Order: sequence, then C-alpha cells, then structure tokens
Amino acid sequence: MSTPPLAATHRPRARPLTLLLALLLGTGSLASHAGAAGLTPATRLPVSPATSAMTASAGAPASEVATDTYPAELPPAAQAIIAVRQSPQVVGAQMQIDAEIERRNSLEAGPYEWTVRLGRQQRRIDSSETPSTTQRFREWNAALERPVRMPGKATLDTNIGDQGVAQARAAHADALHETARTLLGAWFVWLRESETARQWQQQTDSLLAQQQATARRVQLGDGARLELLQAEAAAAQARAALEQARRRSAVAAAELRARFPAIVLPTPAPIPGLPQPPSGSAGQWREHLLEHNHELRLARAETQQARLAARRSDAERVPDPTIGVHVGGERSGEERLTGFTLSIPLPGGARSANARRDTALVGVAAQREAAVTAKVAAEIASALAGADTAYAAWQSAENAARGLEDAARLTARARSLGEASLNDVLLAQRLANDARLAANSARLDAQEARCRLLLDTHQLWAYGDEGDEEDEGEAAADAQNARAMR
Repeated sequence: MSTPPLAATHRPRARPLTLLLALLLGTGSLASHAGAAGLTPATRLPVSPATSAMTASAGAPASEVATDTYPAELPPAAQAIIAVRQSPQVVGAQMQIDAEIERRNSLEAGPYEWTVRLGRQQRRIDSSETPSTTQRFREWNAALERPVRMPGKATLDTNIGDQGVAQARAAHADALHETARTLLGAWFVWLRESETARQWQQQTDSLLAQQQATARRVQLGDGARLELLQAEAAAAQARAALEQARRRSAVAAAELRARFPAIVLPTPAPIPGLPQPPSGSAGQWREHLLEHNHELRLARAETQQARLAARRSDAERVPDPTIGVHVGGERSGEERLTGFTLSIPLPGGARSANARRDTALVGVAAQREAAVTAKVAAEIASALAGADTAYAAWQSAENAARGLEDAARLTARARSLGEASLNDVLLAQRLANDARLAANSARLDAQEARCRLLLDTHQLWAYGDEGDEEDEGEAAADAQNARAMR
C-alpha cells in the first residue's frame, strides 16, 4: 500500500516573515496567527519536571510558599555537617583552640620559676704570728629565690590568656562558616552544570526527532535535501554542546568530591525546586547577619587582644622584683647564717619603647576592625539586594522561557501542517532552548542567594559553631570557674 502524501503538501505555504515577527513579539501574536490559519493546539514538547512544577506554581503568592523546609536540591544536612567538620581548615582551627588553652595555662602559671643556689667553699687562715700555722674551715651556703609578678601583671596575663582562647574560638567558628560557604558554592556550581547538561539532553533529543522526521519527508519526496542537512547540523551542534556540558558537570563533581569526600553526589543530580523570596524585612536580615558574622567577631577579638597586650606592656615599665632566702655555715659550723635578699632591675629605654609599640598596634587593630566592619556591611547590603533581584530576575526569565517554549511548540505544529519552514522551527527551538538555559541559571542563582542568607544566619546547617561564639565575659567566667575548681 502506498503511503498517502502528507497533508502539508496540499496547504499553502506560510509567510516566513510573519511567523518570525510573531515569534519575536510573543506567543500571543503567534497564537493569533495560528488560530487564523485554522491550526489546532499542538502536542507539547518534553518538559523537565522542574519546569512543570514552575509552570504549575508560578502564579502562587509568595506568602503561600513554605519557608521552613530544608531545600531538596541541597545535600543531606548530616553529610554537609560531617563534610564541614572534617575540613582541614576546621580541624586546624580546633587544634588552635587547644593550643590557646595551654597558652592560657602557661600565662596563668607565669614565666618565673624558683631558683636554688648551692655553694661550698673552704676558708684558709694563715696566722701572721705563727707562719707555720694554717687554719682551714669548710663552709657552705644555700639560697632559694624567685622573681615575683606584680598583682596587676598577673591579672592582665590571665585576661590575655582568656582572650586568646576566645579569639581561637572565633577563628574556629569563622573556619566552619567559610568552609560551609565553600561547600554551598561548589554544590551549586555542580547543580548548574548538571542542569545545563540535562537541558541540552532534552534539546538534543528534540533535534534528533526533528532530524528523523525531516529524513522521512526527504525519503517520501516531500522535503528538500537542504532541510535534512540543516536538521543534521542542528542536531550535531546540540550534541557538541551536550558533551561540553557533561564535561563541565564531571569536572565540577570531581572537584566537589575531592574537596569534600564526605559528600555523596546523587545520580542523577537533584532537580532544583522553586525559588522562594526572602521572608522578613531587610532590617531584620541585616541585624541577624551582623549578629552571626564571624569575620567581624574575629576582628573585634583581635582588637581586644591588642588592647590587653598594650596594657601588659605598659605594666612592664615597672620591673618585677626577685626575692629570696639563704642559709649558710661558716668556720666549719661555728657560725650559722640566715638571710633575705631582694633585687630589683633598673628599667631601661626598651621597656618604654615596647609599650609605645604595642599602643600603636592597638590603633592598627582598630583600623583593621573598622575595615572589616565596612566590608561586612557592604557584603550584607550586596547579599540582600542580590537575593531580592535574583528572585525577580528568575520570574522574568521563567516567563520569557515559557513564552518562547509555547512559541516553539506552535511553530512545530505549524511545520507539521505545512505552515512553517524548517528554518522557522529550528530558530524557535534555539530561542526556546537559550531562554530555558537562562531561566535555569536564574533559578539556581535565586536559590543560592537565599540559601546563602540562611547559611549566614545559621538557619541552614547546624555544624556546631554556636558554642564557639562566647563573648569575652562568658569566656572569662568559664576560665575563673575552672581555676576555682583546680
């Protein structure tokens, strides 16, 4: 039985310029043109699950979106916490805390130690009256002495030790947070590349189907050889882009596994859900971000440590005395000696110079803190503005992508009815694919911006840095309690 000719061969050719203008102006004009031509609704092209979810929920109010659920596109929280804690930077920061605790113990004990002096001598007395007579006596002496810190210096050393521990804890919390930021950024890089590869796979499948349909038309004598060459070239370009996207996804996955071995990458990559706008006012977010900013906390701890060091150097202008006791025996025990010694160094210019130097370093630390404060304020303003604009950008990109996808489906339907050329179909599919790639990227940008805000305010991963955020008063109280127990 012979195959009947395609219906498209009996229909008038569509006006390519009209279709192209309608494609660029939007789906409304294209739909009107299709309706005027008597076209029926076309079968929808394959759409990713994420796109279907976004299409169904795009009109939902922001207030109806749940904000207390863990983002499904992120790694399991338990894996993320383990990966952060196992990072070499975090482990090293924890070791630094142990080192500072021992340094505090050393400062509390003080740099001075007891010194024992022992002496033994022989006394010989030659008599002037009887030169041949010589008297010999065995003598000995012993002394115990020790430098003594002035009371104010001991208190300052204790405070310096406590502040060193607090500073190490702030550095540990900062290492935890920066490692979590690195993990979050690397994870979203992998998600972007995986989502790009997934979209190019859909585009390749669609163009391969178009190539097969065109080859069938050429086989039936209803299509030109040039159209088959165009379809094959478009499919080849899509396959090349797909391989490049797969390569970038594999590189991102390898880097993520190398830096965070505890993370198990799912196969296939999770499909990102719908972005959610940041809830709450900008002032509330700014307050939370400042409260939980570890970099600022660390800068303040360094400034406080510099102040304590300056006060200690100023106290060192007065030297510490050395006290001691000594006993001895002379003339073979005929005489017994007992005494007390006190020695005080005479201060020189080095002590004053050291005090002035450490006072200047306080100004350096204060300026560094001011620079960090300005930097953190700028980062917070940028993060808040970026989260708001990223969500708005995703909405615009998603609307544009859905419109161009509808236009591509209508153009494909018009092609099947003979109302559009292959060039029109390929152009529509290319525009729709580019728009979908841009929308996917904007969606992940919006999700990453929101997750970054949640991470910076300790609402994402409880990786255990809350205990490191002790203020100076709490740290000093803990140290005093520990000393009292000893």
